[in-house]
Formats: sequence, structure tokens, C-alpha cells
Amino acid sequence: MQQAIRERWGAQPRWVWWVAAVYVAGFVEGAGVHAVDVLSGGLQAYRAWPPASQVLFHALLVLDPLAAVLVARGRPAGPLLGAGIMVSDLVANWWGNWDGLMRHPLDYLQFVGLPVMTLFGLFVFATAAPLRRALRGPARSSRVAADGLAPNAR
Repeated sequence: MQQAIRERWGAQPRWVWWVAAVYVAGFVEGAGVHAVDVLSGGLQAYRAWPPASQVLFHALLVLDPLAAVLVARGRPAGPLLGAGIMVSDLVANWWGNWDGLMRHPLDYLQFVGLPVMTLFGLFVFATAAPLRRALRGPARSSRVAADGLAPNAR
């Protein structure tokens, strides 16, 4: 398995390595934030949020690391999961912070929280499709070279 991962990443251009590294760092950091919230506030850590957001934020304890692992292992599903996570996370956070943002917008100009999360989300949206294509390419071509069959011909 490790050999397959090395081969997959070794065939990738440098930009794929860097984009994947940002994904892994971002999703690990997101999981860490949610873990700290739950460890400090328990299951009621998000009680001030709407119920759907509470469920999502707890689910991100599993989904964020899953996205990081999928991308780190070079799986094409990783960027898609990452994009889905960021859509739902940004919708929940903008929805939950909207009133405060409208009343005191300058309070949100900081290097943590909503601005950084939004920038990371935009990065994920912009790179998910190209990263997925890049992660699919080497895996597909190595399978074709290994047995002479296209993946759909099996």
C-alpha cells in the first residue's frame, strides 16, 4: 500500500503536492478546532447555534479528518468531500454569524474564524476539480499500464 501511495504522489506535479498539503493542513486544523470546542464545552458546545449547525459541527469531528486522510492518500474522493464540507461549514458559519456581522462588521476582521475559513473555502472550491483530475490521472494510467485494461473494462 505504501508503495502505491509513493508511486501515486511521485508522478504528481509539484502544484498537486502543495494544494494537497494545504487541504490536509486546513482540514486537520478544522478538526482540531471542533475537538477543542467539544472538549471544552462538551456535547452542548454549540448550543447557541441552530440544531442543523450543531449536528454538522459535531459531524466535522469525523468528516474533517476523513477529508484530510483521503487527500493525503491521493484519493480522488478527497477533494469532493472537502468541497462538500466547506460548502456546508461556510453556510452554517455565515448563517450563524450573520446578525453579528451586520451589527459589528469590524469585529470579524481578524486572522482567525470566519475570514480565514472563507478564504480556505474559496481555495477548496477553486482547486477541488483540478486536484480531483490530477489524483485520478496517475492512478488510472498506472492501472492501465499494469494489466493492459482500462478501469472501465474490468
